[in-house]
Amino acid sequence: MTNEADKFVVDVIYALPTQQKVISVNVLPGTSAIDVVRQSNMVSFFPEIDLETVKLGVFSNVVKHDQVIVPGQRVEIYRPLIADPKDVRRRRADKAKDEGRANKVTGGRVS
Repeated sequence: MTNEADKFVVDVIYALPTQQKVISVNVLPGTSAIDVVRQSNMVSFFPEIDLETVKLGVFSNVVKHDQVIVPGQRVEIYRPLIADPKDVRRRRADKAKDEGRANKVTGGRVS
C-alpha cells in the first residue's frame, strides 16, 4: 500500500513557439503519463490540448499514455505537426533543383 510519503515530483512541460509552461506535480508510484498530465491541469492554460489524442514523451522519447512514470522523469506534451518533415525536405530539395542551386541528378550543390 502506498501513502503520501511515497509521492515524488514530476514536471509536466508544454511549449509553444512563443511561450512555455512547466508545472510540477506530486504523484504516487504507479501513476501513468496521461494521469500526470491530468493532475497538472495543463489543459486549463492551453485548452487546445486534446488529452485523448495528444502525444506524450519522457526526455524526447515518445511514450504511451499508460506508461508508468518513475522518479526523475518529466512528461512532455507534444504539439501536432503541421507538416510532415520528410515532405518539407523533399519540396525544398525539388525547389533547389528547379532553381539550379542543386544538381538535378545527384541533388548535391552546383559548383
